[in-house]
Amino acid sequence: MNVLICNVGSTSLKYKLFDMDHGEHVLASGGAERVGTDKSIFNHRNNISSTAWRNDIPMPTHREAISEMLEALLQCAVSSLDEISCVGFKVVHGGPVTGTQYLTEDVLRTMESFNSVAPAHNPPYIAAVRQFRELMPDTPLIGSFETAFHSGMSPEASLYSIPLEISRKYNIRRYGFHGASHEYMTDWVSETMGRSDLRIISCHLGGSGSLAAVRNGVSIDTTMGMSLQCGVLHNNRIGDIDPYVIFYLNEKCGMDLPDIKQMLQTESGLYGLSGGISNDLRDIETAAEQGNRDAETALNAYAYTVKKYIGSYAAALNGVDAIVFGGGIGQNSSTIRRLALDGLDFMGIALDESKNLAALAGEDISAERSHTRIFVVETNEELVVARKAMQLLLRNSTHR
Repeated sequence: MNVLICNVGSTSLKYKLFDMDHGEHVLASGGAERVGTDKSIFNHRNNISSTAWRNDIPMPTHREAISEMLEALLQCAVSSLDEISCVGFKVVHGGPVTGTQYLTEDVLRTMESFNSVAPAHNPPYIAAVRQFRELMPDTPLIGSFETAFHSGMSPEASLYSIPLEISRKYNIRRYGFHGASHEYMTDWVSETMGRSDLRIISCHLGGSGSLAAVRNGVSIDTTMGMSLQCGVLHNNRIGDIDPYVIFYLNEKCGMDLPDIKQMLQTESGLYGLSGGISNDLRDIETAAEQGNRDAETALNAYAYTVKKYIGSYAAALNGVDAIVFGGGIGQNSSTIRRLALDGLDFMGIALDESKNLAALAGEDISAERSHTRIFVVETNEELVVARKAMQLLLRNSTHR
């Protein structure tokens, strides 16, 4: 069974084709960048690791990127599109629709009703799925919702303290995201430690980041809420904020709500707190090393929010057996890992700094005295989605 996994961004398309019958092997991968322009970039890699790049390709919509991808797959990975059993998507927000679903028009319409709280994620996915349907009309399109891993959170963890009738009427709750990454890291730690009865704090830290408190493989709390705007700082999204700041900016400072919304989702987070230096943590680390105080503040603030959530989740879990770092920042920034765990020896959490500085994915970086294991993991969200898509196909074929 060949499963094609696509990750859709507002101006990008990334893909991997998995052979699920032979060791979950990646047959091909690639992607398009700068979709929406006449100078897009496309790359494709087949299973012998040769890479082909094409520049300055007109791709006004994702449809052209999808067509380019399918042509590349037909040239080196499959002889017919019929060999692709399904296309899987790491879809973000469907509100009450969660889990793994066939992406029917009803499901897409439900996703559209949550566009206002996932403006950078839902619209491009919905548009791309409809374009896939036109180009591959006979191929099942399956979505694995990012909210699924957190769907079992208790009411005290998931509900906001607004009137219950409002929450129930409009499906307002803490949904959580990055579910595929948190699930992968949780399973990896459980397999590595040879136990399923673990208390794990999973740290998916990247341009968009979140933490999850996981008990016995089940998420009991997470930092993101109804939208992807809250929790730790993000590259240019706000993270946690007092909601009355918005009212103050509107009513006292004269800012329009659309301008405030734009500021919170594109000009804030690391970018805003660093004084506009960059939305890339690597640039901010470099600026901080060169003595820029705003960059240093942004760096410390990011790590501080991670540390606060680690402490609160250790309390919610009644202790912690393992902390795992993944995502672009979690895997690659020894500075953030050091700052986020600094001073937590009193909780039995101690980092080995030499291991941390040289850490590679899959390594334990905890000190010998640490009661909590600390891991660095290269997360694999696409593989999680591929497995879930295959499981849905197999369930349906069994029930026919």
